[in-house]
Formats: sequence, structure tokens, C-alpha cells
Amino acid sequence: MRAAVSLVLLAAGLAAQTLSVLPPSSTLSGREASQQMIAEVTNGTFQEDWTRKARWISSNPAVASIDAGGSVKPAGDGEAIITAEADGIKATARVTVRDFGAPFAWSFRNNVIPVLTKAGCNQGACHGALAGKNGFKLTLRGYDPDADYDTLTRQSMARRVSLADPKSSLMLLKPTFAVPHGGGKRFKPDSLEYRIISEWIAAGAPRPRPDDPDVVSLEVFPRAAILRAGAEQQLVARARYSDGREEDVTRWVKFSSSNEGVASVDDHGLVKMNGAGEAPVTLWYSSRVQYARMTTPYDHKIAPNAYESVRRSNYIDDLVVAKLRMLNIAPSQTASDAVFIRRAFLDAAGILPTAEETERFLEDARPDKRTRLIDSLLERDEYVDYWAYKWSDLFLVSSRKLPRTEMWSFYRWIRDGVQSNKPWDVFVREVFTGTGSTREHGGLNYFVIHKDPIDLTENVTLSFLGQRLTCARCHNHPLEKWTQKQYYQMANVFSRIGIKNGAEPGESVIFAKTSGNINHPRLLRPLEPTPLDGKPQKLDSPVDRRLAFAAWLTSAENPFFARAVVNRVWANFMGRGLVHPVDDVRATNPASNEELLSALTKDFVEHKFDLKYLVRTIMNSGTYQLSSEPNATNASDDRFYSRYIVKRLPAEVILDAMSQVTGVPSHFEDYPEGMRALQLPDSMVPSQFLTSFGRPPRVTCEASERSSDPNVAQALHVINGATLNRKLSAPEGAAAEYVKLGLSERRVLDQLFLSAYSRFPTPGETKGLTSELDPYWAEKGEARKLALEDVMWAVLTSKEFLFNH
Repeated sequence: MRAAVSLVLLAAGLAAQTLSVLPPSSTLSGREASQQMIAEVTNGTFQEDWTRKARWISSNPAVASIDAGGSVKPAGDGEAIITAEADGIKATARVTVRDFGAPFAWSFRNNVIPVLTKAGCNQGACHGALAGKNGFKLTLRGYDPDADYDTLTRQSMARRVSLADPKSSLMLLKPTFAVPHGGGKRFKPDSLEYRIISEWIAAGAPRPRPDDPDVVSLEVFPRAAILRAGAEQQLVARARYSDGREEDVTRWVKFSSSNEGVASVDDHGLVKMNGAGEAPVTLWYSSRVQYARMTTPYDHKIAPNAYESVRRSNYIDDLVVAKLRMLNIAPSQTASDAVFIRRAFLDAAGILPTAEETERFLEDARPDKRTRLIDSLLERDEYVDYWAYKWSDLFLVSSRKLPRTEMWSFYRWIRDGVQSNKPWDVFVREVFTGTGSTREHGGLNYFVIHKDPIDLTENVTLSFLGQRLTCARCHNHPLEKWTQKQYYQMANVFSRIGIKNGAEPGESVIFAKTSGNINHPRLLRPLEPTPLDGKPQKLDSPVDRRLAFAAWLTSAENPFFARAVVNRVWANFMGRGLVHPVDDVRATNPASNEELLSALTKDFVEHKFDLKYLVRTIMNSGTYQLSSEPNATNASDDRFYSRYIVKRLPAEVILDAMSQVTGVPSHFEDYPEGMRALQLPDSMVPSQFLTSFGRPPRVTCEASERSSDPNVAQALHVINGATLNRKLSAPEGAAAEYVKLGLSERRVLDQLFLSAYSRFPTPGETKGLTSELDPYWAEKGEARKLALEDVMWAVLTSKEFLFNH
């Protein structure tokens, strides 16, 4: 009986296993080509790398041979089927070999430079440094092959490359440590690296050619894997070139892991899973980047109905739950009505609900009351104030660089756009297609703030594309695919924006010039104005270059534009962007839930860039409405949205909330009484409180300008600062009003807690506070007021008040 059961279980286990060979098809071009194969088995949830375990067979060794480690080498033109077999299961892949007998020569651009890059010779810590090393300077990661070629073959009396005796070339003697080398031994004389360089020199050291094929894309196999803790997984990288050729470049790729605690990777692309979680492993090759997502589920005991706690409202919940299931993380329970109303008011409009609004909501028995609340919030003036302020941060609205009238014009243009729910693509397009007076068209003040085309290029890409382009100003970007050439093509889009004085003092007029270019600093000539990965414009065209740029920028096909704003809006509500930091949406910084970000972006575009629709979708999701209270499985989760992420309130929201609870508005110099901090158009309005609590100065559009980190100045402000204490003690304030009305202690506490926390005090809180207040409440008058001020101070300086949860 036992034997029969064992056979049944064994058969079930074998049936559950599926084997595949990666990549499923390959084309080897030329006799020096090769392809590493991976035998990947899927067994239920998990994958395993069986490459070393499998037996490899080629159907036609005369075309392609394969060794025991899965490495395929060409032998002649034709096709062969590669088979991997292990534990009684098989899988195949097709290999095509072409041009085996064609003449072959190593390319300086596509072979020698990758060797120098992988060996570290042209890295920032070595000869790729700004000043080089010991008089020998290469361009960082080989971004300028022509300059590197001249350095290697023309400088140092040509000793670095000896055509007469290749083995005596310093390019070979130094990295093999045949002669002293400060960088140590980089490769061996019997290595492929040595052979590539020596054979290139022996062939006459041909220089890079303008028609050398370029890398157009980079693939990685497997693209994602769910592995057990301690498992290893080999990654294989394949480059595709502009001439249609594909090549296994795993040996030359620079690998790195974003989370070493979850997964580490060595120089050869072998991943080791070190702990539970998810880690993107980044691959960089020839200014192309890619990543593979490596996952190990947590070892948690999950209740059968754990995922039912997420109220399924839309696709957000489906994709979040799918991710949580994969990681074996249970979501928290749905937040209470009291928590939800406070959270929704603060996240959508930057205000607290009044005590009366909270009581009505808590008493409302309708099943759709949360949806009704969300809809009402999106129609409030405070919603407009809040988002106008947020976009003013992004657009850097400030009197720092704008006259006061123009600053107001810029702010009103933004606020009007929010109030009318102007689609985001229209909103941004108006900036880049507009001409005329900055007073009549407030959005044009963007060009007054960013007069320098270089500054404008970097701010546009960061604000509206989430791309940090600054590094590419001096060399190819070390963390992204952007090249220095692309940087100056992009900058030349903005080289013909004219600014002249208008008819009124402080007014400017924006117009398109018909001449003017920016030279590439190395090529010393202008390049065709071209958006990132966009179509070039002719240098001599008289058409306003911004028009084509605006069409490209706001296009539904633009892979960056909608994605960037969706990530910003998501971060506002969820406490952390799907890509973090929120304005660093590069390929090597992937989303924590790529499927979700892609779905949100697609939905946003399909709904014509409607920001209110996006906000409504997020707020109605069960994911947004989860409690912040952790359970045994998600206490450390801060990126997969298994619970609401607690976040400190922005400086302006804190100040307005204190004013709202105390009943005493803040005073801002030169602004009307009663104006809230979130209604201020200008970040230069003096306020030590706002500065201490992290109000951004609006100098750059980086999200990091706004700070929520605690500091001593904040503590001093809430302990004995004038801002809060004057509000508490004001004769027209809430404390004085409560005493004047003669409310009972219980009613006062209810009103205070509803106003500040959007909840009633617990029995324990009521008992403790009334026992403290009783002696003073009997005395009435000033003593009662002072005691109440102390209680209000404790409430308004508590974590529960200062944080959204």
C-alpha cells in the first residue's frame, strides 16, 4: 500500500514539473558566436535552474555543438535542435547558424570596449575617472569609442598598442600583470578577453567605423523567477544590434542587485537568493539597461481567507492581491470608517473633516457611503487648492525668479486647470505650444524660470518623464540608456525659445526664434533636435521645435509621460510610489508591481489623461482602504501595499489642520486673513513653521526637496513655539469657545477628538482625561481654559495627529 501511494505521489510530482530551454530560439552569426542555454524547470510555484543537471544534446553537431554546461558553439551554417533532458522530462530550443565561413574581425566598438568595461578599465574608480589614472584617461564606460581609440593607439608613444608585436602592447601586459599595474590583474593570458584584444591588434587595430552596428535592445533570460531561499539562478543576456544580429553578451554585462539581502549576483550573472522578498537584478551593457525580477516568497502561515480582507473594487486590488499571494504576505484588514474619512480628506484635499462631517459619516448606513464621500471630496474647493499646490511644487511657482504679478498668473493658470479638471496631456501641452505674454498665458512663465536650455532640458525630463538626465550632460548615463548624444539632441529642442520684455513692468513675451543651436561639447557641432527615443527634426527647419516635442511628450504612445504622473499620484495616496523615489522612473529602478503600474498607466491614457478619474480609481480601491495596522506577515512590508503606509503630513497640511482644530487661522504677511497655507501661491512667503516642517523652496523639481524628516526645530515649534501656543491661547479660539459655551467635559473631549482624530475618544482616554480635567472644570473661567489648552496641545502634538494612517 505504501509503495503504491509513493508511486502516485511521485507521478503527481513529475507531472507538475515542466522544463523549458532559454532562450527558446537563437541565431548565431559568424564563427565566434556562442549562446549559453538555460534549462529552467517550473515545479508548482517555484522555478529551478537545472542547467548543470541536464544532459544536453544537439540534433546536428555539424551545425551547432553544445557542451555539458549548456554552451552552444557554431560549427557550420544551418539549423539544429538543442535538447535538455533531466529526470525523465525534456525541452528543446532551435538554433540557427549563419555566415559561419564569412571573414571575421573583432570590432573596437562592439568587442574591445566591452572587454575594457567589464574589466573595469574605464570605470570611474580607474581610467574612466575625470582625470584618469597615471596619465591614462579613458571615457567613462566607453561612451566615446573614437576618443578611446586615439588614446590607446596614439598616446604614450603608441606603447599601449604595438602592431609589430601585439604581445608587447601595454593593453595586454598591464591587465595580465606581466608588468606592474596599479589596477592589479584583470584577466589571464589564456582568456577570451586577452584573445579579443590581441587578435584585434594583430589585425591592425582597426578603428571604430561610423557604420558599426549599434546595440538597439537588451534581453535577459529568465525575465523573472520565483526561487526558493538559497537557490541559484544563472542569467543570460542577449543584445540585438541595428544590423539584425543577436549576440550573447552575458560575459560583458555589468550586473548589480537592488537588494542584496534578497538576491546577490556575481560578475558572471549567477544570482544567489539570500532571503525572502523581491529584488530586481540590473544588467548594463553598451548604454543599454535591463533587469530581471528575482523573488523568494516569505515563509509565512497564511489563513485560507486572508486575501478576502481586501474589498475587491477594481483591477488595482486584483493585481495587488496577486503580488501578495506570490510573496506569501497577508493584507491587513479594511480600515474603519473613522480612519477612512480622515485619511481620504487629508490625501485628497489636505484638510481634516469637521466633527459634524465625521459624525454624519459614521452614522451613515448606506453601503456606498465611501464612494459618495470620495465623489464629494473631488468637487470641493479644498481639493482644487491641494492639487494646485502640489503642481505648483512641480512647476516651481515662486517669486524667487518671477515678479509677483507673473507668479500669480502662473499659479492661477495651474489652479484653473485643476478646477476644470483639464486633462494632464492638455495641461502640459499648453506650456510647450504657447507663445505670447506671460501675464495673459500663465503657463509660459515656465520658460522664464528655466531660461537656460540645459536647465530646461533637465527639469522637463525630471518633471514630466521621471528621467534623471543630468549625468548624460558629460558622458553616457552610467545608470540608464541615455547617451551624451541623446542629451544634446534633446537640449537642442529648447535652443530657440526667445524671451523679451513685454509692455508692462515684469511682463515677458515668449516666442520661437528661427536660429540658434547648442553644440555638442565633444563633436563641437549641433545635433538634430530630437526628443528621447523620438524622431529627429531638421536643423534648418524654421518651425517651432517645441511643437513636435509637445506632440511627442503628450502622445499616448510615449512610454514615460503618463507613467511618470501616475506614479506621482499613486505616491500621494499610497505613501510610496510604485517606483521609488517617485521621480526616478528609470529602467534600472523598476516598479515594485510592474503589472499594476502598467495597468494604471494604460487605464489613465484610455481615459484621456483624466486626473480625477485616476484619483477616484485609486481611492475606491480596497487596497487604498486597508488599515495601516500590521499583521504577523506584513509588519516589514513598505512597498507591496499589503497595508496603508503611515506618512507624516506635509508642513502646510499640519499648519492648516492646527488652525482648523483650534479655530484660529494663520497669518501670512501681505496675504488676507484666513488664507490657508495650502492656498499660498508662493513658496517664498515667510513662515518659520513651514520651513522647519519641510516646505520645499521650489529651487529644483526633485521630490526630495520636500522633507518629512524630524528635526530639533520642529520639536521646539510644537513644545514652546509661538505658532501653536498662540492658536491655543487665542481668546477667539476653540478652547475659549468651549469654555464660553459651558460644554461638559465629555462633550468637549468628543468634539476635540472628532476634530483632530476623526473618532470618538476610547473609554480609557475619556476616563483618564476627565480625571485630569475634573479639578479645573469645577473652577470654571481661566483655570478651565488653561487646562483645556494643555489637553489640546497634547492632542495636536501627538503622532496620531501629525501622521496620516
